Amino acid sequence: MKKILVTTDFSANSKAALRFAIQLASQYKYELTFFHSFHIMKPTSWNDTFFKSFEKSESIKIQNRLLRFVGSVYKGMGIVPSNFACVIKSSFLTDINIMEYAAQNKFSFIAIGKRGDGQHSKIFGTNTSNLINHSDVPVIAVPNTYRRNKISKILYASDLINLKNEVEKVVDFAKPLKANVELLHFKVPSDVSEDSKIIENNIKKISNYSIKLHLEKFEFSHTLISNLEKEIKKSAPSMMIMFTQQNRSFFEKIFLSSISSEYSFKAKIPLLIFKKG
Repeated sequence: MKKILVTTDFSANSKAALRFAIQLASQYKYELTFFHSFHIMKPTSWNDTFFKSFEKSESIKIQNRLLRFVGSVYKGMGIVPSNFACVIKSSFLTDINIMEYAAQNKFSFIAIGKRGDGQHSKIFGTNTSNLINHSDVPVIAVPNTYRRNKISKILYASDLINLKNEVEKVVDFAKPLKANVELLHFKVPSDVSEDSKIIENNIKKISNYSIKLHLEKFEFSHTLISNLEKEIKKSAPSMMIMFTQQNRSFFEKIFLSSISSEYSFKAKIPLLIFKKG
């Protein structure tokens, strides 16, 4: 069974990730684990024995708070809870804590609510962008405005490189949900493989799942994100899938930010990001 690790910090923003994961589980039998990373500072005046006792007591309170928090989201959606677990884990570094737990327990996806789009966040990172840029487990970034909505159409943005690997992953996600898939590719003057018939035949060789092709001319007077937003408005998908290149140099990460990570800050629909390559 496929599993989703759903992260929360008990904020209102994080409820969006819970709502999205619960919606997915209502369409397909995903196993949900709601996860909270916490860290309790030890006062220098406390001895180890007293601190361990205090930490244990606080952990019980946090676990109960997580159960109540998850229960309130289920109740608000009018869904009876089933097949889920609540896990808390202590660590000073939240993003690493999430990635390690997801990898060690072989989760299929990590769902996290996204917040903020300031330049400071883009450069120094947030938990969401850090997961997108470093996690081996695919990440679903959910905007805080998300409300329950059936996943019926998926827009998959592609550069047509490594198409076989990407299409197989997209279909593997979409098929159980019985969602329509539209492949979006932006044509540029240097693109020599933009013939729609050739691309459609290549897609059919990879999968017999129905995928509608959209070849759109890239408008250089606008940013890539603006071009994406324009096509999303026209297509009105339930969510979007992108692939990101993680093995970039420090210089590239600062000045040539990953489009997947950058777009996750602005996305108005849930965004599933796979590791490219």
